[in-house]
Amino acid sequence: MPLIDLRHNTTAAVSALFERIRSAPADIWITLRDEADVAAEVGEVRRRIDAGEDLPLAGYVFAAKDNIDVAGLPTTAAHPAFAHTPERTATVVERIVAAGAILIGKTNMDQFATGLVGSRSPYGAVSSAHHPDRVAGGSSSGSGAAAGWGIVDFSLGTDTAGSGRVPAAYNRVVGLKPTLGLLPLDGVLPASPSYDAVSVFAPGIALATKVLDVAAGSSTRDPRSRACPADAPQAAPARPAIAVPDDESLKTLSPGMRAAFDRAVRRAVEIGAEVSAIDLEPFLEAARLLYDGGLVSERAWSFGSFLAEHPEHADPSVATIAAGAMSVEAVSVIDAQQRLVALTAEAKRRLDGSDALMLPTAPLHPSHAELAADPIGVNRTVGTFTNFVNLMDMAAIAVPGETVAGEGEFGVSFVVPAFHDQVAVDIAARFTAQEPGEPLRFSKGIDVAVFGAHLRGEPLNRQLQDLGARYVRDVSTAGTFRMLLVEGPVDRPAVIRATTGAELPGELWRLSPLAVSQLLTSIAAPLALGRIELADGDVVLGFTASVADGHRDITDLGGWRAFRAVATV
Repeated sequence: MPLIDLRHNTTAAVSALFERIRSAPADIWITLRDEADVAAEVGEVRRRIDAGEDLPLAGYVFAAKDNIDVAGLPTTAAHPAFAHTPERTATVVERIVAAGAILIGKTNMDQFATGLVGSRSPYGAVSSAHHPDRVAGGSSSGSGAAAGWGIVDFSLGTDTAGSGRVPAAYNRVVGLKPTLGLLPLDGVLPASPSYDAVSVFAPGIALATKVLDVAAGSSTRDPRSRACPADAPQAAPARPAIAVPDDESLKTLSPGMRAAFDRAVRRAVEIGAEVSAIDLEPFLEAARLLYDGGLVSERAWSFGSFLAEHPEHADPSVATIAAGAMSVEAVSVIDAQQRLVALTAEAKRRLDGSDALMLPTAPLHPSHAELAADPIGVNRTVGTFTNFVNLMDMAAIAVPGETVAGEGEFGVSFVVPAFHDQVAVDIAARFTAQEPGEPLRFSKGIDVAVFGAHLRGEPLNRQLQDLGARYVRDVSTAGTFRMLLVEGPVDRPAVIRATTGAELPGELWRLSPLAVSQLLTSIAAPLALGRIELADGDVVLGFTASVADGHRDITDLGGWRAFRAVATV
């Protein structure tokens, strides 16, 4: 249920919302909208609902990190001298607002999105929603904390080195970092433009995926934006293969954090995963390239000149990084890019056969005092398991783990290849025993109805799972179909249209367009894929027969499982 229930007194709901906001730390925000303006916008959303509009995010309130443009609100990137009021709203925010969500304000952040700790801001150091002595994580610190405090339904961050995942771990929420380009970046201030992504924080997986689905899709305003390819999988396998770091790769974890990760691995086994350990060195070396190699020059391109001209209000750590980035030689950039290509190829080889890589989101949850003692070193350690993800064009979802006594929050992330976002969501949902929500529509799946050997528990169901198919729901044909038995090495049924027939039970599965074509090539005559009307009026693809003569009619038995029950007696 969204924070604003449009069925009741919305003015009272908005007042209660702002009371909750005022009870949380003020340093979460850089700009908070006027309560009256928010109430007026809520009223407009209610009017649109009453007029019959379909608004999937109606009543949900959200916050946006202050490097994401919203027309009429200042964008500061946590530097007062950079403040300007854009005339146009970022596409990702436009799409979310168009779906009925209400923006509450702009959140605090590590300056120019450079940091993973949440303390590099003249607007205040943000604390974890659950540990006031520990950092909220950055750079999306305010967005992570706002979701953790429950004062918004969800929030938007950005993620270059882990900023959409580390704050999720430290604030016990979900952090969804999609494939690069799925969420357009126009109106988003770049940090490292080759590797930036917009991310979503939410208390649960279902809401995070709903927001992603609403906002995803290529945009003419962002030339780097991308749409899902035809082979994007629609689901995680029933028994996913999950890679985990070997002992040497986990040496930065304290005994308490390591014990928490070991428990997470046991949980993965409990949900049916096949777990294997790999050496993470190629990933970890790539992670170090982001700040310690030539790739840091992208920070100079994004804001180096501005900080050189406006040293006032500059965070010392960010200023140091920017100054170093300004001095990087061009050949060093090419060296880092070429090394990254080689490391990415090796990383892919090590993940061959794995559906996901499960990692600690961060190896530690530092206190403000620990960070003050070593601001650069602690930040670098925090990014051990996150920095490489965008560099290698991968997607990830961070989910809460547990609180480690005396050490703060521990969380885990599931990392997958580009456009395998649905796989990560499904595995994370099973791991946390949450509902994954509706399948991601932007992956452009095609629904196929099956009525026999491809049903769950039947001999050929594995074919669907191997093709990355997703079970959607039970279905029945319209009452004008009959079922024929097609005998062979594996007996199968075909449903054909007839003058009189029955409502035949089956299942609906969602496949990628490429998977449908692969399924089609596996079908032997007389079976074929054709249009089938369902009892609820939908028309989908399903197994039918090109020739009806010569095949036993088993319609009167009431479906394939009923036939099988009789045949095995």
